[in-house]
Amino acid sequence: MTKPKRNQPKKARLIPLQDGPLLYENEVNPEGNVIYDWHGNEISCEEPVCLCRCGGSADKLFCDGTHVKIGFSGRKESDGSVNGRRDYAGKRITIHDNRYLCSHAGFCWRELPAVFRKEARPWIDPDAADPEDIIAVIEKCPSGALSYSIDGVEQKDPERKPAAIVAKDGPYCLVGGIEVVGCEPRAESVSTEHCCCCRCGSSKNKPFCDGSHDRIDFKDAKD
Repeated sequence: MTKPKRNQPKKARLIPLQDGPLLYENEVNPEGNVIYDWHGNEISCEEPVCLCRCGGSADKLFCDGTHVKIGFSGRKESDGSVNGRRDYAGKRITIHDNRYLCSHAGFCWRELPAVFRKEARPWIDPDAADPEDIIAVIEKCPSGALSYSIDGVEQKDPERKPAAIVAKDGPYCLVGGIEVVGCEPRAESVSTEHCCCCRCGSSKNKPFCDGSHDRIDFKDAKD
């Protein structure tokens, strides 16, 4: 009889089931799976838990089998050809940006429109604000699309416990280094600590979010 392996490192992971939900397992936190809503309230759930990613579940969070009824496909449609990071060097800070990873949360252009200019080209002006203000906004980026360097030294990831945060009318924002199982490393992404996974079912970059929830006007079932 095979003896069970001991002292295996505990893991926090998200497993995209084929054409089905996201299986969330969190062995790292003593309290088990930790999920928060957009108000910061903890959501009670069993462990492991299946999270809806077809966009059709009745409560838009936990899987209720709707993916079977609507013929949901979890296939990634993007070929990744635009997956690359561009550097915007300023006098005191360099901003790194990978549009392929963007979940369109909008913190950047809403809070620092002089730096992150939606209609301008180039769209980032790293000298239009103090580095401290730019860093504060970049640290809110949930997808890892934005990062920065000071004097050639890139930012360090924050140290957070693994948790899933449900963005209102948007994706699952993962923090704390949760592994998305079966997915190749995201090229030219500085962070392995945080990312966003699709909840609306329309992303071309499944299981990751590409901002399609805005395009289809995805809405949660309740506030």
